Amino acid sequence: MEPEVVAQGFAALGSEARLQVVLTLVKAGQSGLSVGDIQSRTGMAASTLAHHLKFLSSAGLVLQEKDGRTVINRAAFDHLENLAGYILKECCADEAVCDQPHMARRAAND
Repeated sequence: MEPEVVAQGFAALGSEARLQVVLTLVKAGQSGLSVGDIQSRTGMAASTLAHHLKFLSSAGLVLQEKDGRTVINRAAFDHLENLAGYILKECCADEAVCDQPHMARRAAND
């Protein structure tokens, strides 16, 4: 991943409200949620939510698909996983032995 893309992704998550939206979409899974469903789960005003969804979408963290008159929003799971991996790949890089279980599994899968 390019550092600029990573920085943009983490910057988008740097707002408590946007983080709440992403976590709501992650919990919803692949089926996603309409704007109204996100609004009812987060309690955000429609205009505020629209602003955050636009920001998250432009950062590649939320995928939007029109279904008739409804826009379905989904977490971009691949991109979120890539962001986490970008940070975690450096875990214990300066140590001779890595005792982090998630990194041992990752190394075995590489």
